[in-house]
Amino acid sequence: MRTGQPPIAAAASEDWQLGGRRLELSGPVQVMGILNVTPDSFYDGGCHLSVDAAVARALQMEDEGAAVIDVGGESTRPPMYGGGDPVALDEELQRVLPVVAALREATSVPISIDTTKAEVAHHCLQAGADIINDTSALQDDDGMVTVAADSGAPVILMHRRGIPSTMQCNTEYDNLFAEVVGFLEGRIDFAVAGGVDRGRIAVDPGIGFGKSVAGNLQLIGRLDELEALGCPVLVGASRKSFIWKTLGLTIEESLEGSLAAALISALAGARILRVHDVASTLRAVRMMEAIKRTALFADDDSSRPS
Repeated sequence: MRTGQPPIAAAASEDWQLGGRRLELSGPVQVMGILNVTPDSFYDGGCHLSVDAAVARALQMEDEGAAVIDVGGESTRPPMYGGGDPVALDEELQRVLPVVAALREATSVPISIDTTKAEVAHHCLQAGADIINDTSALQDDDGMVTVAADSGAPVILMHRRGIPSTMQCNTEYDNLFAEVVGFLEGRIDFAVAGGVDRGRIAVDPGIGFGKSVAGNLQLIGRLDELEALGCPVLVGASRKSFIWKTLGLTIEESLEGSLAAALISALAGARILRVHDVASTLRAVRMMEAIKRTALFADDDSSRPS
């Protein structure tokens, strides 16, 4: 991490106008709540399969302070951790579209759609979603860049080596950080060339996607260097295996490790934290920000005891 005091808000961050909604990226760190409507996601798979259950969970996360709800209908869990086969287009639409539509009726909170399929993104945006969260960084579906450009929706571009079924088979890199940065630079350029407004692009280093335990720790430790890309940074480290493997615990015991990763990421300039545990993460981050504000603006010794 660079020396000196890292800013509370990254200078490159711009607030996103989302129709009648707004996502503030130039102020305090924002928390994105994970809503998996899948049977096989690694932590909460099968918990929110009905529309009613999914909407209830989303509204709970909104009450806890989530600034965005991220709806996903296909697990990216690799087979070695119990992941399944790729989900067909019709099946993914059946999972996510009713949830997005019902959630849009129930709340004004911004919604992101976690998908690599252009048609899923298109239909969900029409149903009321605001943001595209593409873990392939517009690589898996040639039509995704057109959907993003035509809709004007912000897009989150993530680094991923390979596909979910193979990404953990090769986690060795000559220079992990250089590859992640170079990949994201290339995908930003691709998106902009395809008509996406650069000011509506965020980047995600892809924690847990084709990385070793040590690689994930390295990326979080050097996260501040991603500011050079000039886009807001999203980090999704919540309850991933590198945390509970490092601590020698189970996924159910990984909350504190997830909070540590979230705080380090926020200190290093992440603007959005994608998490399962919204309330706990938000409390920890807001306390960190309060401490940082006090340190930044305490420019004299008047408050110190003599």
